[in-house]
Amino acid sequence: MSWLSNVRNKIASITKKETPDNLWHKCKKCESMVFLKEYEENMHICPKCDHHGRIGPMLRFEQIMDENSWKIIPFTAVKEDPLKFKDQKKYTDRLKAARAKTEEQDALITAFGTIEEQPCVVGVQDFAFMGGSMGLAVGQAFVDGANRALEQQCPYVIFTAAGGARMQEGILSLMQMPKTTVAISMLREAGLPFIVVLTDPTTGGVTASYAMLGDVQISEPGALIGFAGQRVIENTIREKLPDNFQTAEYLLEHGMIDMVVHRKELRSELARVMTYLMAWKTAA
Repeated sequence: MSWLSNVRNKIASITKKETPDNLWHKCKKCESMVFLKEYEENMHICPKCDHHGRIGPMLRFEQIMDENSWKIIPFTAVKEDPLKFKDQKKYTDRLKAARAKTEEQDALITAFGTIEEQPCVVGVQDFAFMGGSMGLAVGQAFVDGANRALEQQCPYVIFTAAGGARMQEGILSLMQMPKTTVAISMLREAGLPFIVVLTDPTTGGVTASYAMLGDVQISEPGALIGFAGQRVIENTIREKLPDNFQTAEYLLEHGMIDMVVHRKELRSELARVMTYLMAWKTAA
């Protein structure tokens, strides 16, 4: 090895030690490199293109709910592997890996607390947990959240992010669609608001059930929202779809959702909507 090569290797080694791997964040939309600290301080929104990054339940609770006001609603136990499913890995192994990665029990976490001093139940799906897929645990967590809202006589806000039903639970995962729909009906009968915030991505059986049954449908900018994929639809109808098809803005334009709200304005907007809906309930 030449003297010059030796010096280069030493410089590279020193640079690597002094430059943490997590110093930068690469935007998935514009591919700009942004300081991770700047990205996090900007609520995980790209300062270059305004792309809203995906975030998990704990961070969402911190952003949306009043400080120190919220507590996680405990999970009701469900059968974890009802079909003893195995593909390339055992389903139980996939659950263990997802829990280790996210430090969450399953793909939907619910909490009771306040938003601008208004009591509410907030549920947040985590796409990082097996694509936010809906299985027995997600269905039960959703119902537990609805029951707490009924007990407290307060609104139920759900943040959706899912690839659909959980294939490892087969027909049992699809049964969560009517199960969650019944829970929403109970909220309606009690006159309690059910507010949906669609985040990127919301697809499949979640879209076909509780994600589109809100009294008010809100979405974050640029969120992918749909049932089947765009290519599947194009192959079925044999027509080319618009480039922005299945985006939040497209759905707003065509009357499928009520509003698109920037993440920085979401907390105040939710408080405003809950105030109006609870006032209507009191007047009724």
